[in-house]
Amino acid sequence: MTEVSSLDRATLQALANGTHGDPFAALGRRDDGAGPYVRAVLPGAEGVEVVARDGGEVVGVLTELDGTGVFEGPVKGVDPYLLRIRWPGATFETEDPYSFGLLLGDLDLHLLGESRHFELASALGANPMTIDGVAGVRFAVWAPNARRVAVIGDFNAWDSRRNPMRLRQPSGVWEIFIPRLGPGERYKFALIGPDGAILPDKADPVARSAEKAPSTASVVASVEPYAWTDAAWMEQRAAKHAETAPLSFYEVHLGSWLKQGDRDVDWDFAIEKLIPYVAGMGFTHVELLPISEHPFGGSWGYQPLGLFAPTGRYGAPEEFARFVDAAHAAGIGVIVDWVPAHFPTDSHGLYRFDGTALYEHADPREGFHIDWNTAIYNFGRREVQNFLIASGLFWLERFHVDGLRVDAVASMLYRDYSRKAGEWVPNQYGGRENLEAVGFIQHMNAVVRERAAGAIMIAEESTAWPGVTKPTTEGGLGFHYKWNMGWMHDTLHYMEQNPIYRQYDHDGITFGLVYAFSEKFVLPISHDEVVHGKGSLLQKMPGDAWQKFANLRALFGLMWSHPGKKLLFMGCEVAQFREWNHDDQVDWAALDDPNHAGVQRLVRDLNRIYASERSLHARDCEPAGFRWVIGDDRTNSVFAFLRQGEAGDPPVLVVANMTPVPRHGYRIGVPVAGHWSEILNTDAGIYGGSNVGNGGGLPTIDVAGHGEAQSLDLTLPPLGVVALRPG
Repeated sequence: MTEVSSLDRATLQALANGTHGDPFAALGRRDDGAGPYVRAVLPGAEGVEVVARDGGEVVGVLTELDGTGVFEGPVKGVDPYLLRIRWPGATFETEDPYSFGLLLGDLDLHLLGESRHFELASALGANPMTIDGVAGVRFAVWAPNARRVAVIGDFNAWDSRRNPMRLRQPSGVWEIFIPRLGPGERYKFALIGPDGAILPDKADPVARSAEKAPSTASVVASVEPYAWTDAAWMEQRAAKHAETAPLSFYEVHLGSWLKQGDRDVDWDFAIEKLIPYVAGMGFTHVELLPISEHPFGGSWGYQPLGLFAPTGRYGAPEEFARFVDAAHAAGIGVIVDWVPAHFPTDSHGLYRFDGTALYEHADPREGFHIDWNTAIYNFGRREVQNFLIASGLFWLERFHVDGLRVDAVASMLYRDYSRKAGEWVPNQYGGRENLEAVGFIQHMNAVVRERAAGAIMIAEESTAWPGVTKPTTEGGLGFHYKWNMGWMHDTLHYMEQNPIYRQYDHDGITFGLVYAFSEKFVLPISHDEVVHGKGSLLQKMPGDAWQKFANLRALFGLMWSHPGKKLLFMGCEVAQFREWNHDDQVDWAALDDPNHAGVQRLVRDLNRIYASERSLHARDCEPAGFRWVIGDDRTNSVFAFLRQGEAGDPPVLVVANMTPVPRHGYRIGVPVAGHWSEILNTDAGIYGGSNVGNGGGLPTIDVAGHGEAQSLDLTLPPLGVVALRPG
């Protein structure tokens, strides 16, 4: 054993075991007054030389201390050096990670300390960079309560003794620079908790990339900016997202949309197949079920652990960027479902990350979701808010995503969400509102409006919480749009009933207009309605096969003419008969049947009509955009209303007959005299209907009705919706 007076037995053992809490105070080039020496921990090495970086001169030989894997020896000079390490079967040269100084700058540490580092992935995680002329990767992770953190990976044989990190106080961030690494390297963090317990190896919370599931390691990603070609789209995006614009979202789970033989479903596949389909169907946006990295595919992405990493299931991060760029080139916006409400408790993830309840609440009455067996973020902790806000911004800024649909907002807003008495903790005023979550949501939405011009935030919020889409400056939550879950539940309940009994549930259609303009709404028929035994939309419809298709067409006719933006889950547009299966694909073969192909054609035409008729979208969010003409014909289950745009926009009359009985000579007063064109008939033969209708249009008659001087004598098709406009 080489005797070194500055290194006592306890320190030697701590270094050898990888438990030393301050490795930078003991490793690298040292000088205890007797001259410079170098110390390194390289268990398994057969020999180590110190070599001058310039010229290659050997300036020192290190000797292993008592078989511990700790090497030490005197060196000549103070110039930059390399370690020449002789491993069994190979010799490797590299710069010493412990020869580099402090890594995170004062500004990064200040912003981290203030919990306002909204470019968090540039400070934490794995960032390829060059320091002192040396290329490598800087690793940094927030773990304020850990006794020790080390980075492990293929580059150090996953040995936690090799690269323990430096703690930067008071930020609680650990850092190290590993030379000669680059994108593609797999890694994790090895932590010792505050009680001395060795924790499960952890994936990087701020990793930009991850291994393809079921593997769980993080992957060093390139930080080079993507060469975007979508400047024109980004400049026009705000106008495309305005409440006066037509918005129609096609909700997609990419892995189960389309499969072709042995070809992997990846982002290039989506560019080739999905984007042309969405554009051809007339949808304005594709909305992706969560693509943040998630361990369990059966969660469909709704239990993510990598909030900065596009899932490795579909390719590398730059390939996702290429998909977004291609979508924008095709005139299609990209919305991503984003989950800041909760996270799974997988051992490699965020749960008790540094041995304490770091990201979640310690008290299970606040920190555990009973329904989903997941942990709830501690929204009252500033660092957690910073983490979540930075994640949302990362998708919007790094990947040019056009908006985030925020999942499970109701579960965030209420402390007693899905809990019985005694199972929840009241707020400071004794109430059920989660004030910390409200503050986080308001902060998040305010930052997005400031930093991501034209991007939209959409809330999946299922209660009557007031002001979800009201500006934060007026006390609202600040979302741009909210899913109208009440409309969805009432409408589907109405449609599922036998037409004979619909007269007794007439309010199922009319009630939604009482609150239709209290928020800026999206009308969602989402994945949630076709899973867990609920059946497909077509299965929900009553009657024989013909009536099922007619009812489904009528549902779509009502949906696209009702105030509010539109969202439809994949497969619904082809009237898929079976329930969605995330391990399979949409039943594309059904399109061989004219009835299924007719429904698909109807959805395509509805998108076209919705976009071309300003009265159907320009006042989606204003009471002036809607007027009941007939809302009380319960006996016949008939509804008639006018959609109205700005001055000069022709109004659109929508009439729905929700029974299988055709109605002839049904007189309805209209505000404009002359010819009215039938621009929609869901019973048209091209859609699979019986072709009952008004022959493409008809003139008004000089008979007053419904407060108007003239009227139309209409033929109402069975289980059909017709729309007419003057001209």
